[in-house]
Amino acid sequence: MILTDQQILAEIEKGTIVIEPYDRGCLGTNSYDVHLGRYLATYRDAVLDARRHNEIDTFEIDAEEGFVLQPGTLYLGVTEEYTETHATVPFLEGKSSVGRLGIDIHATAGKGDVGFCNHWTLEISVSMPVRVYRGMPIGQLIYFTVQGEVVTFYNRKQNAKYNDKTDRPVESMMWKNSF
Repeated sequence: MILTDQQILAEIEKGTIVIEPYDRGCLGTNSYDVHLGRYLATYRDAVLDARRHNEIDTFEIDAEEGFVLQPGTLYLGVTEEYTETHATVPFLEGKSSVGRLGIDIHATAGKGDVGFCNHWTLEISVSMPVRVYRGMPIGQLIYFTVQGEVVTFYNRKQNAKYNDKTDRPVESMMWKNSF
């Protein structure tokens, strides 16, 4: 089941959902709006290799001019908001206004885990050139209840690859898997 605005507020009061910075005006009927952070990144190599560490170049979005995203390039972005989720499963979805600009904010990683504590890395692609700005609404977090007890929270997993707190995009850590 999806949490309503009232339930999200109750979880925030209990400390089981943390959103920083928090703005009551961003709370919707059953979601919370998140914003594009100040950093974007692109991969250095034209061909990515799932078995090796693919390095990225990180840069700041100009506060006034924004940045024009180009089709055919995968951009890693980040949410302005740092979030923690200790009793629910967060899902990040794009806002319809963003989708109508031809912007996809995630390729496959829309679900967080119970215990995820960080900024969200966005996997941004566009269908045509579009100028984006830091601080613009980019997505919405939807929280689902879980049934049963959680044995291993994400932030306590020994092999969790995205636990280091950062306000910058994080590249794929697929290379840390054995295959």
